[in-house]
Amino acid sequence: MKFRRLLFLLMILPLLSVCQRITYSQPESDDARTLDFEIIGKVSGNFLVYKNLRNHYAINVYDNDMGLKEKIDLDFMPDKTLNADFIAYPDFAYIIYQYQKRNILHCMAVKIDGNAKKMGEPVELDTTHISIFADNKIYNMVNSEDKQKIMIYKIQKKYEKFNFTTILFNSQLQLQHKSRMQMLYDDRRNALSDFYVDNEGTFIFAKSIKDGNRDLVSKLFLVTKSPLSDQFDENELPVSKSYLDEVTLKVDNINKRYLINSFYYNQKRGNIDGLYTAIWDRQANKLLVQNMVEFNDTMKREAKTDGATRFAFNDFFIRNIILKKDGGFILSAEDFTSQSRSNQWNRMDYLYGYPYMSSYDYYLNSRSSYWYYYRPRNVNSLNRYYYNNIAVMNVDKEGKLVWANVIHKEQYDDGDDNFLSYQIMNAGGELHFLFNELERRNQLIADQSIEPDGKLTRNPTLKSLDKGYQFMPRFAKQVSAKQIIVPCVYRNYICFAKIDY
Repeated sequence: MKFRRLLFLLMILPLLSVCQRITYSQPESDDARTLDFEIIGKVSGNFLVYKNLRNHYAINVYDNDMGLKEKIDLDFMPDKTLNADFIAYPDFAYIIYQYQKRNILHCMAVKIDGNAKKMGEPVELDTTHISIFADNKIYNMVNSEDKQKIMIYKIQKKYEKFNFTTILFNSQLQLQHKSRMQMLYDDRRNALSDFYVDNEGTFIFAKSIKDGNRDLVSKLFLVTKSPLSDQFDENELPVSKSYLDEVTLKVDNINKRYLINSFYYNQKRGNIDGLYTAIWDRQANKLLVQNMVEFNDTMKREAKTDGATRFAFNDFFIRNIILKKDGGFILSAEDFTSQSRSNQWNRMDYLYGYPYMSSYDYYLNSRSSYWYYYRPRNVNSLNRYYYNNIAVMNVDKEGKLVWANVIHKEQYDDGDDNFLSYQIMNAGGELHFLFNELERRNQLIADQSIEPDGKLTRNPTLKSLDKGYQFMPRFAKQVSAKQIIVPCVYRNYICFAKIDY
């Protein structure tokens, strides 16, 4: 009898390991689909969600069962606040916001507790005088991985130059250093990556140079600024005879490295041939690794949705870089296209056309902006969005490919892509890829996980999926080691689902 019980437990153990529990918040009558929101995180055991509905700013405080404990109006934020960024710590959070009063831009910060109550009055971090015709969304915020360094930066363009101001704070918002620098910038030939600050306070980004407006990247520079320095250090990274696509950057604080990745082409008008990886050693201040992984026909056949094999990766975009302790990383890329009756899909327009690298549009593409999260669109039947297969690659610390796998999916929607794409839940021993999947005319959240050896497991669809909920996995946020919050729509109202693994 004991043996049978033991055998039964061993048989169901794999099922128990992937069981999830979903808890929903109650939809509120004023949380229409036009709501702007950001999931701040888990603070003092509560889940905080920022909401902006027609310039009315508030934070909802949810308990562990996603019951609404309190809704706190942020009455200290002026009407028409331009943007708000958030940094969540275990027992408090910062709100960093900017607003305009006459011709002065104010960058402010306030500290809140786990119940979204102010822990002091708002403090002014910086101000900028602007002309009547100048762009007024110039402040951005980035923080280090350990959240001990916070940097406010602003970029203003004048006469083919970018004027940078960087303001470095510690975790108590005490000023560490303020710098002003200039950089030559040509809208038609230059592109900058996302901006980062490492745990030491170094400001980092990549600068790409193209031969022409619609050409590929032919030169690449890693740009850094030390915490107390007042100038940029530019280091050129050789790209051989190949051409690069969109360049992505990742900071590896454990191994004190900067990882640069891009798809590459062997010809200007060719197809994506492989993955370019460069690794910069921060301490030695030199290029440590540079490698190009050519995608073989087997990878291309597995990744392609349709068409010839040589076109397989032409519509893939790098989405995530997940670091490993040994210096390697897991890269995921997604097959994305859109179709319009008026405009033909073109990768160059998507990457380098307006507003991706417009002089003043870093704010809209910054991960620190809530516009990066849920962006309601006017439904336009002329536009159809396609989000298909996900390619996952394990790259070692030498930039060499260890294994690759493909998660197969087919998603499309007309006029609105908020319910498409995917999100990753990092469970430590495996990565869970969550995305909507149509099954018998019902949208269910598929959960496919990849183990460290590359083994792909198709887990059962998430349990407790009540009818009527439409999930938006791409805007989900992992809030703890085993919890992720996924926004969803129920009867045209925004609500939130907490998934416990």
